[in-house]
Parts: sequence; structure tokens; C-alpha cells
Amino acid sequence: MRTVLDERMDATVNALTAPGGMLAAGTVEQDGRTLPVIAVAPPTLPLYFAHYCQEHADKTFLVAGDERLTFAAVYAAATEVAGALIADHGIVPGDRVGIAMRNSPSWIVLYMGILMAGGIATLLNGWWQADELEAAIREVDCRLILADPPRAARLAAIPGLARPVIALDDTPPLLAALAPVLGTSGSGALPTLPALAPTDPATILFTSGSTGLSKGALSDHRGVVQGVFSFLTQAVTMLSIATADGNPPTSQPATLLTLPLFHVTAQVPVMLQSFAMGRKLVLIPKWNVLEAMRLIEAEQVTYFIGVPLMSFEILTHPDRARYDLSTVTDFGCGGAPRPVEHVRRIDAEMGGAAPLIGYGLTETNAVGAGNWRTNYLAKPDSTGRASRPLVEIAILDDDGAELPQGARGEIGIRSICNFREYWQRPEATRAAFTPHGFFRTGDIGYLDEDGYLFIVDRSKDIIIRGGENIACLEVEAALYAHPAVAEAAVFGLADPRLGEVPGAVVHLRAGLALTEADLQAFLAVHIAAFKVPVRIWLAPVALPRLGTEKIDKVTIRATYRALAAPEPA
Repeated sequence: MRTVLDERMDATVNALTAPGGMLAAGTVEQDGRTLPVIAVAPPTLPLYFAHYCQEHADKTFLVAGDERLTFAAVYAAATEVAGALIADHGIVPGDRVGIAMRNSPSWIVLYMGILMAGGIATLLNGWWQADELEAAIREVDCRLILADPPRAARLAAIPGLARPVIALDDTPPLLAALAPVLGTSGSGALPTLPALAPTDPATILFTSGSTGLSKGALSDHRGVVQGVFSFLTQAVTMLSIATADGNPPTSQPATLLTLPLFHVTAQVPVMLQSFAMGRKLVLIPKWNVLEAMRLIEAEQVTYFIGVPLMSFEILTHPDRARYDLSTVTDFGCGGAPRPVEHVRRIDAEMGGAAPLIGYGLTETNAVGAGNWRTNYLAKPDSTGRASRPLVEIAILDDDGAELPQGARGEIGIRSICNFREYWQRPEATRAAFTPHGFFRTGDIGYLDEDGYLFIVDRSKDIIIRGGENIACLEVEAALYAHPAVAEAAVFGLADPRLGEVPGAVVHLRAGLALTEADLQAFLAVHIAAFKVPVRIWLAPVALPRLGTEKIDKVTIRATYRALAAPEPA
């Protein structure tokens, strides 16, 4: 049964997106289909930056420690970076420029500058080790890599990489941090920046699928901008409802940047959406619950989003009452499901702040579905309805045909926000979409009678550790690289804090001996720390197999998850 909030949200979205509305909608033709768009959105990211940095010029945009930067200052620095990339580093439209850095103001300015220069902002996972960085850089053939000192050191250890790397000290002040990129550009007139089209390539983010291979998901400018405006539509809708209820905002909106910027959630709904909202972005160098609460109070943060663990740590921290968190209206999460009990406790115990959850993927520019406030409380195990007006969600059978309401199948998402291709992987790209243009998410779910999406399983062999995807096959490949490993299987183990963590069972070659710690130390050299299994069982006999001779991972998962489960009290 549709709720009152559903009715109010739909009416508000209809008014906002009607002809002449603040977020008037239209359509575009793409790949032989007519898709809805927010027609008033700027066509490219450089035009988006220019418009909103001028509109909010004197407002504080970035806060990082003692450094506070306005929208105007950030845009001016990005313009210099764009000019330097063209004049001093030879970047031309379409070049892939990698960013391998922790979150910082310079990361954001470099991202803007790359796009303004016509380059493709290629977001390298800052947690990757040298092997993983090398694979991604070669996958998309980066023309240039911008790195902070720890990542630059990892890149320097890669033999024969043959890609220029510019190392930047990403600590304040901003212009000093950017000096290695700016070079001599400040000594003369900046070059003319290229004119870009909505369909020109903009970003590459990396995603691991069931193959375990890191693929570069390429999005064009229109897809990313429309993704931002999809989130903006939801934010303006809730703001309009709050204002109608007599609770208009009284201060500049502000949010913590808790997630790494190479993640799509941090990039699109957090960082990029902040431009349009005139929202202050408060950077936290590394997640720490006490520092997060201190910053919420000090900077009067109005919106919080992170992986579910983060809001739960705030909720349950014994010192929470020492901090004034009353400015926060919503505690959002994404990347992984939030336990039902957490949803109810946030509503009951956080002093009026409401829970919300979003569902999207790297390939959809984080756009998909959302569940809000009282609706989330009514259906706390649902990830919500499709985000209007841009998104269609369908439940698909194995052939990609749509299933009826209530049936379980693979979740498909169709919108203008979807990525365009996996970089130079046409077969993988074709396999990712149905003939009707739905992106096949690899998640299994169903839609109820009210259009609410419930996710019940995954079809891909993926572990979601605190919002970070881990391809089991990738970890298995790293285990097989050890000469003592004869067979290996990797799977998810339940974890009360992170949702899931990786576990593994290994059968060693005859006559060889290793310990769990030996294997974990070996893996830590080759894959990011979050991918290393927290438990590795050494099986004395060969792993069970199916009739096809494939390892029977269903049986293995059930057996070892039971072994890892805590004893009943």
C-alpha cells in the first residue's frame, strides 16, 4: 500500500520536473531508445563546474583540517590545472589521466582539471597494491598518473610501467600541493580549454565482476551529470517536503566525505552533488568515529552518508552524548545492506535524524533506488523505489526478459546515467546489457506491489566487505600464485561490523607445509589488505567437486560458514 510519503514525493517530483519546473525533464535518443533526462542540467561536467562555482562563488566548499576553500578558489585552481595539463603535459581530449591519491582538496581539483582539459578522469583505487595498480593502468592505457607519495612509491616499484607519474604532496596549502602539476603554466596565458559534447567520455571507474578481472567502466559527461541530477531531484524533493512542513533549512548544507573518492558514491552523490547544492564538503582523512562526531558538531554537518558500519559506530559509541549531532537530518548508507535492527535504532536513538539507504552501482553512476525516512522504517529490508524520473528497474530472467511483479530474478537498471562500456571489452559490455537496454546488476531481487525493491542474493561471486566489492576469483588467483597451493576456494563470512569478510579454504600440494599466517603474508604483498581472507582453513584432502569437476563452492561455503559461526550462548 502506497504511503503518504510516497504520494507527497511523487507529487513533488512531478511538479519539479514539469515543463517550467526547477528540474524540468525532457528526453534524449540513445542507442535507439528514448530515455528521460533532466533537461535543465548542464550538458558536460566542465559547464556544470563553471555554472555552480560561479553561483556559489563565495561559499565555503572544501574544509580539510585548517584549510578552507571557497567554490571560486577551487574553480580557479582547477582552471590552472587544466591549462597545465594541456600546455605542460600534452594532455589532449580522450587521454586517460589516472588519480591515485587519498582524499584531499587536491584530488578534487585534479579531477576537475582533468575533465576541463578534455581528459578522462581515471580513478585508481588508493588501497591497491602495485600489482593491482599496474593491471588497471595497463587495462586503460593511462597517459599520465597523478599520485600522492604512498601511491607514487608503489608505482615506482612496478618494472617497465613506462607511464609518467607526477608525485604530489597532498597536504595543505592547495596551490603548494598542486605545484608539481602546475609547472610553468602560471608564467603565461592559459591555453584555450576544449569544447566538449555530452557524449564525450568523462570518467573511468574500476569494477570487479565474477571474472575477478578489474574492468574500467567508462561513462560519458551526460551520464555522470544526469546521475548527479538524479540525486539532486531526490534531495530537492525531500527539502521541499521539509519546508512545507515548517522545517526549512537555516544554514548552508554540509556533509562529511567519509568514503574514498575513487568510489562512485563519494564521487557522484557526495562530491559532485555538492556543487549544485552549494554544500560544504568536510574531509576526514581516515575514518575515525570520534573525529567524525567532532567534525559533525564543529562544522554543523546536515547530512551523513557512509557504509552501514559508520552510522552504526556513531549510534553505539559510548561518548556520542558528548557531541551535538542535532544538525544531521539524515543518516544515509549505501554499498551494502543495513541490518533491520540498525534502521529502527537510528530512528529511535539518534535524536530525530532519519535513516535512509540508496542502491546503485559503479556502472549506474550510483543511481538506482532509494528508501527514505518513514518508508524505510515501514520496509527496513527494502532498498526502496526506483529513483524518479530517470530510472526504470526490472526483474529479469536468465535470458534478460522481464519477470512479473513478485517474481525473483536478476535486477536490471535502465537509465541515461548508465555507463557506456567496459573499456575496450565489447563482449563484456554486450553481456552487461539486455537487448532492451537494462544493465544486468548481478543482484537477485524482487519488486513488491508498491514498486519497492528487495535484494535477496547475488548471482556474481562477490563479497561486499563494508561496502567494498571483492571478487572471489581475484583472491583465488592470488592464492594460486603461491607454489604450495593446489586448490583454493574463497567465500564470504558473516561479520557483525562489516557485513561480510573474505574467508578461504586451501588444499596444499603434497609434501608442502604452510600456515594460515604464511598465506596471509603472501597475499598482502599482491592484493589490497581488505581482500586478504581473515580466516584461511587448510584442508587435508582435495576440495569437493561437482559433476562438472568444478569446485563445489556451495557446499564449501555452507561448511566453513558454519565453522566460523559463533557458538550459541
